[in-house]
Amino acid sequence: MNLLTGATGLVGAHLLAQLILNKEKTRALFRTENKKAQAISVIVKYDITLQEIENKVEWFQCDILDIPKLENAFKNISHVYHCAGFISNSPSDYKMMRKVNIEGTANVVNLSIDFKVKKLCHVSSIAALGKPLVGDKVTEETPMAEDQKPSAYEISKYGAEMEVWRASQEGVDVVIVNPGIILGDGFYDSGSGTLLAKLKSGLKFYPPKITGFVGVYDVSKIMIQLMKSPISNERYILVSENLSFKKVGNYFSDLYQKPAPKTRLKPWMLYIAWFFEILRSFFTSYKRQLTLEVIPSLFEDSFYSSEKIKKEFQYNFKTLEEYADEIYKRS
Repeated sequence: MNLLTGATGLVGAHLLAQLILNKEKTRALFRTENKKAQAISVIVKYDITLQEIENKVEWFQCDILDIPKLENAFKNISHVYHCAGFISNSPSDYKMMRKVNIEGTANVVNLSIDFKVKKLCHVSSIAALGKPLVGDKVTEETPMAEDQKPSAYEISKYGAEMEVWRASQEGVDVVIVNPGIILGDGFYDSGSGTLLAKLKSGLKFYPPKITGFVGVYDVSKIMIQLMKSPISNERYILVSENLSFKKVGNYFSDLYQKPAPKTRLKPWMLYIAWFFEILRSFFTSYKRQLTLEVIPSLFEDSFYSSEKIKKEFQYNFKTLEEYADEIYKRS
């Protein structure tokens, strides 16, 4: 049986739908009934009936930080898909992000070792990868430089990967995927879903940045292929295209008939916004999102190579237009 952490998140819900279509039995971890219902609303859009969900999914209410409950979730499990994680740019969330992403992953790893799980697939991020020399693309071999000044999120995802590699040293076959910005339907209140929500309503401002994008539909399919393959102890960048935020914004604006983003952000705008966020956070419970580490990255292009997964699996990613059309149809 499969174990799926983070089953009620963007990747987890779409992955669970693919596993059901593959007739695989899965124990899916969830924290609240509301999130579970949200995941089911995504799954049924794959033309999967509620009866099929009941037959193939064993819902298990559990937090990955709750070790006794998590231990019970690992009984009779052979394969683990670890999708649970915490995403935030807010400095006030740093401790929680480390706790969930690093300590939570350590819990999953420790129990995978104890229960002699055959294979573990971990969803990381391109944020955990290094930065190449100017003009080069980031590959799976690009090292994290000491002078990179990573954000809190990057630190937590890198730390989580270190825990997963530890599992590989303890006899568990592992694979890691590093997706770009993930586009997909159903979750618009957290992570990359907040970007998608803004794209659908129309962006006024856009950062002059190019980065990697990928659809959740490709991410979930590739994860299953990797788990069924004999490949182990490898990582794969999952990026369909390296695109500018302006191009992505323009396409979604046309699709949803919203005004296209016209104002190019400049560094001084964000530094002023950062200053006012500081003031606002002092006098209210507002969680600021901008940090001095994040602002420069919004003006640095990053290009990612998915040649490794394309070559080894002859995999053809969908394009932005195909992702956007699928999201539009499911909206």
